[in-house]
Amino acid sequence: MKRFTSLLLTLTLLSSAYAQFPGGGGGGNRGGGGDFGRQRQTVIPGTSEDAPKGSGKIKGILVDSTTKQPVEFAALSLVDVKTNNPVDGTTTDEKGAFTLTKVASGNFKILISFIGYKTKTINDIKVDRKTDLDLGSVLLSADVVQLNEVEVVGMAQMIEEKVDRLVYNAEKDITSKGGDASDVMRKVPMLTVDLDGNVSLRGSSNVRVLINNKPSTIIATSVADALRQIPADMIKSVEVITSPSARYDAEGSAGIINIITKKSTIQGGTLNLDTGIGNRGSNLGLRGNYRVGKMGFSLGGFGRFNYNMPGRSENLQTGKIDAFTIRQTSESDNKMAFGSYNFGWDYEIDSKSSLSAGVRYGMRNQRNSQELTTLRTTGSTTTTGFRDVNSKDLSGTWDVNLDYIRTLSKPNEELSISGQYSRNNRTNDYDANIFAQTTAQQMESLGVETNDNSSHNQESTIQLDYQTPIGDNQLLEVGGKGIFRQVVSNIQYGGLISSRPNSILDYDQNVAAGYFSYTLTTKSRFTVKVGSRYEYTAIDAVQGEGRTNLNLPAYGNLVPSINLSQTFGKGQTVKLGYNRRLQRPGIQFLNPNVNSANPTNITFGNPELDPELTDQVELGTSFFKNSLYINVSTFARFTNNSIESIRTTDADGVISTTYGNIGEKQNYGVNVFGNITFFKKWQVGGGFDAYYANLVNKGTNSSNKGVVLSGRFRTGLTIKNGWGLQAGGFLRGREVQLQGTQAGFRMYDFGVKKDFKNKRGSIGFGMENFLAPRFGMKTSLETDAFTQNSTNFLYNRGFRVNFSYRLGKMTFTEQKTRRKKSINNDDQKSDGGGGMDGGGMQQQAAPAVTTPAARPAAGGRPQQGAMNADSTARPARPAGSFNRPATSDSTARPAIPAQTDSTGKAIPTPADSTVKPATPVLPDSTAKPATPAVPVKTDSTSVPVKRDSTGTLPGGN
Repeated sequence: MKRFTSLLLTLTLLSSAYAQFPGGGGGGNRGGGGDFGRQRQTVIPGTSEDAPKGSGKIKGILVDSTTKQPVEFAALSLVDVKTNNPVDGTTTDEKGAFTLTKVASGNFKILISFIGYKTKTINDIKVDRKTDLDLGSVLLSADVVQLNEVEVVGMAQMIEEKVDRLVYNAEKDITSKGGDASDVMRKVPMLTVDLDGNVSLRGSSNVRVLINNKPSTIIATSVADALRQIPADMIKSVEVITSPSARYDAEGSAGIINIITKKSTIQGGTLNLDTGIGNRGSNLGLRGNYRVGKMGFSLGGFGRFNYNMPGRSENLQTGKIDAFTIRQTSESDNKMAFGSYNFGWDYEIDSKSSLSAGVRYGMRNQRNSQELTTLRTTGSTTTTGFRDVNSKDLSGTWDVNLDYIRTLSKPNEELSISGQYSRNNRTNDYDANIFAQTTAQQMESLGVETNDNSSHNQESTIQLDYQTPIGDNQLLEVGGKGIFRQVVSNIQYGGLISSRPNSILDYDQNVAAGYFSYTLTTKSRFTVKVGSRYEYTAIDAVQGEGRTNLNLPAYGNLVPSINLSQTFGKGQTVKLGYNRRLQRPGIQFLNPNVNSANPTNITFGNPELDPELTDQVELGTSFFKNSLYINVSTFARFTNNSIESIRTTDADGVISTTYGNIGEKQNYGVNVFGNITFFKKWQVGGGFDAYYANLVNKGTNSSNKGVVLSGRFRTGLTIKNGWGLQAGGFLRGREVQLQGTQAGFRMYDFGVKKDFKNKRGSIGFGMENFLAPRFGMKTSLETDAFTQNSTNFLYNRGFRVNFSYRLGKMTFTEQKTRRKKSINNDDQKSDGGGGMDGGGMQQQAAPAVTTPAARPAAGGRPQQGAMNADSTARPARPAGSFNRPATSDSTARPAIPAQTDSTGKAIPTPADSTVKPATPVLPDSTAKPATPAVPVKTDSTSVPVKRDSTGTLPGGN
């Protein structure tokens, strides 16, 4: 009752501020020994009140040398060199930061100790009365357990839950080797990826996808295609953010998915080779890094080629009002090639400012040939038609960014300026040879149809962010952003459809946004994040050869958000969140191009769509004990003006598909998943998702509703001598749509990998869906005028062999690292990459342009998290995590100093229970919390831990 009363009072006082709060209060009453009600004092060796005091100050940030993440709750002791006794000490907070104040004059060394890491010594610390020493970022190396020289014992946790997101550690999944990002996303809890690569979160496809916190026009054009361009081998983790704060763009009704790629901080150079070959595809990737002094470079390229991809589909359309029946069959052959090439540069101007830039080019080449047979019966007349359709979908995307960040006078006070230019050029054409069957059972050529659609999507962004701490447990953040988009789609028809008028869509959209965010955390580990964001959208659009102005109105949206979190004891956290999101339609929903590659199922966009607004509430709890982790969350989502597919038919049975703001959509759901490790080597995880969907079209008074279920299971085993095994599967039930249902599907995989003895490379074997050559995916649609039943047969049994090797030598240094910020545009509703529509028959993909239209879109701009290829970047901090500089962590709290038991022995300090107890992710997921530092045997040197001749940590880390 006390907690509830405190919560109610806090909300009443602060609700008008639209603020957000970071994390970490420590302490709490720890009764015992008759000392009821009095908070027990923290005692670290050397910190007693009679310790010598002075005016010196020492500070720094402790960082994991491999992941570049801050190391939370590590213990530090300041040791007098003369007496070798500790005279002062502290622990790092949740940002990895530490500060020693009132340090007496003298010569000292600092001992740093944390379980899972090698004890570190920093020598030659000289302090006088004027000393204000900033050690910068101090790297702490993992302490792996060795048996038989290089045998590593323990497994990192595959799934973590942090205060505002779930993190899937993809780099631990050996079955993804040789695949792409869509293969990885299928294994992430709460995400669903269909067989065409379209992504949805908790049943909604209105999701914004970012790469290292950065958007791209190729993602705006087609999420599915963008995922195919990212090699699975390069993905470190996937972050699922379900309740974005005000710092994020308002787009993305369901949430944000942030893909973090692997980075390295080195002096010197390396070159990585990754390749694989299989029965349906092959890949080749090269990745290089070079760093000298304050400047670093990275260069990478990846190509993936898919072949041997046959397709088959069947379709039946029956009229209810008009008497028609249409039966279709198709045989197709698909070829795809994807490439991604990037160059990165960063430079540390001085100790407080840094500059970074990057250039990325992505390409896609998809070609499809299809033989389509149509048997049409109207009344008593039956005709047979044949079409040979060849389609191509080609695109190239440039992304260029420049980011500047400067640290100001106070710790965590920062100013950043970011700019980005992105352009996608796309060609999306088809031509069809038309034949009819004569009375002599011969084929007669009727002519050719052509549909050419070239387009471009251009986007320029400027962003300014400022943050400043208020006291020890508050954070104030403000910022502004401007996005300027130009989308052009040229449409030309020829041959048998040349009578159809050519058209053009010229669509300009400008978005101006500002936000305010405030974060507060109490000592009882209760955290509140409140914020508000305002976005104003102006649109100038013309259509057709006559360039008719569509006169689309401008609109403004106020988007509030609030997140509450309470941590109980050492292992449980409860979170409650509310946010409003908006979704602007992407170009694939707006483009008026009439796609008639299948003349019985044509599609076209609607340039007059309005934005959709969504209110979402979620309540969740997580529990962690020893190696067992369980998370349960519930949510409710209410959407107005929801953009959905609308299908109509004519007297000849031709089905037309377009998009409209249908009215209302409600989703209520639950997500349950868990993870456990046995014997430090065998990890098992899994869970299920369920949600109820209710869709209502007020215009036609039609509706549909039902429950959608899905489940997943994964297991992995680490074996001696570098061997590892993993397997898993995913199953989704029937999906509810406005005018029907789509059948569920299942996928499963198995993989084995062997690391070479020198740890420079590995070879592996993977297979997926290997028990059957194909399976059928059924879709059923029904309206008052027609029914449609289709089956799409998918040939996705695959086998592949993967090989990777690293050349060069990495020398890790204790240079000062800096965090990077970047542009994050997350504001467009995307169809996720198209796929088969109209009963599984081949459809032409939407034009390349994807700029939002008159409505809010998915996304949210990540906070400067995930480290880019900037090898000098500061520790990455997940968007929304306050205690990693410049993020708002809804449950984060200030560091809790180590405490002692009644015997004076140090006891573990509880960490935020949304992660692990008091430790970052350790190689051994069953490891106990760290104990504070006491005088211990050290490595006697301040340089990084020794590595073998290859530059590798003992045990291969």
